[in-house]
Amino acid sequence: MQSYHGDMWEFAALLMIVGALVLILGPRFRKNRPQRDMAQGTLLVTGVSPRPDATGQQYVTIAGVIKGPTVDEHLVYQRLVVDVHRWPSMGQLIPVVYSARNPDNWYFAQPGQAQVQ
Repeated sequence: MQSYHGDMWEFAALLMIVGALVLILGPRFRKNRPQRDMAQGTLLVTGVSPRPDATGQQYVTIAGVIKGPTVDEHLVYQRLVVDVHRWPSMGQLIPVVYSARNPDNWYFAQPGQAQVQ
């Protein structure tokens, strides 16, 4: 008579490994999807790091004020990657998408992006 307990332990271990991978990798795949709690607004640039002499994608440190349907004037500060040819300037109004729950979580709206409500 054979015991199937050894096979069950292997199956349980495999199931736990797959579950751990889903927990670790799941948020990475969901990150770029539009979320329901996102709102569209504008960022008034109040501070920006100097434009480098290099070309291509470079880091910019940007400070500004987000205004949108869920926030009146929310100060933000972030470091992100921008193409040197699209470098932001002081006083510029830039369309952004931000989390209605946490306006500090924002990014530039893509050109032609549909309104997120």
